[in-house]
Amino acid sequence: MGHSRAEKARTHERIVTLASKRFREKGLTGIGIAELMKEAGLTVGGFYKHFASRDDLVAEAMRLASREWKRKLNAAASGRGPITFEFLVDDYLSEAHRDHPGTGCPVSALSADIARSDKRTRALVTTGTKEIIDFLANTIRQSGEEEKAARSRAITAYCALVGAIATARAVSDEQFSREILKTVAQLLKNKVTPRYHGT
Repeated sequence: MGHSRAEKARTHERIVTLASKRFREKGLTGIGIAELMKEAGLTVGGFYKHFASRDDLVAEAMRLASREWKRKLNAAASGRGPITFEFLVDDYLSEAHRDHPGTGCPVSALSADIARSDKRTRALVTTGTKEIIDFLANTIRQSGEEEKAARSRAITAYCALVGAIATARAVSDEQFSREILKTVAQLLKNKVTPRYHGT
């Protein structure tokens, strides 16, 4: 790859990384292309050297956000051994995740925006969500339990996680916000008997 192509690839990656974070922080319509490009140290005109449209950028940003979750799990597994359901719950329903949506789950940060997005973006999020459900189902499945039953529990757990973190972000009372996180985390950990699962 020539220098100019390599530089263009690095610039492209920088734009997508920045957009992925800012979209989760501000919403898909909460930041404009001009503002994003300025923050990236580029001109608005340069945007179209990398993307055909805003929808293209949104799709790439959502793909990156989904990949970050997998990288985080892999890093956690390599640093502390097999991942448990308790770890996933505590990590997801943490105050750190609540307070930093730009580096967290794109669905909890952007579910309403994603629902109004183009088909490609929704398809990417759909694929990512299915992968998470599959991972959760495999993690919580008990010996002898049917796959369908574990999948049902995984879907319920995932929806509880996403809903809890979104609600904890929405309320203005800090103590109430923490109560939401702790209550749902405790409920999930009491209701689901996990087994160890490596990535």
